[in-house]
Amino acid sequence: MKVIGISIPVRDQEQALQFYTEKLGFIKKLDIPLEGGNRWLTLVSPEWQDGPELLLEPAPVHFEPAKVYQDALMEAGIPYTQFDVGDVQEEYDRLINLGVEFSMKPTEMGTVKVAVFNDTCGNNMQLVETL
Repeated sequence: MKVIGISIPVRDQEQALQFYTEKLGFIKKLDIPLEGGNRWLTLVSPEWQDGPELLLEPAPVHFEPAKVYQDALMEAGIPYTQFDVGDVQEEYDRLINLGVEFSMKPTEMGTVKVAVFNDTCGNNMQLVETL
């Protein structure tokens, strides 16, 4: 068994697509129109194009419990998921220059360094570097 994809709840798929491609550097893999103006919209890492796909899921728009959960994580400052990077400080500096807002600057925590940013779509996301 292996992970082939992960859903990330987003309030606006187009805004999420722009943020995740233009700021974070992911590549659009699938963009299939669905009913109600929704899309099956997946992204991949340019470094691992055959790896797991991120599904930009409009769940909070259509399913109130998903919105409540997303809001609770955001309010508590808990990241929805994490992205592995080679150098958290370098990625933090790059993203700050692109206007990305961080709630936690690069911080060492034992054997990792982490930073937390707002994806503009209702989620905190965490960058992680193994030290």
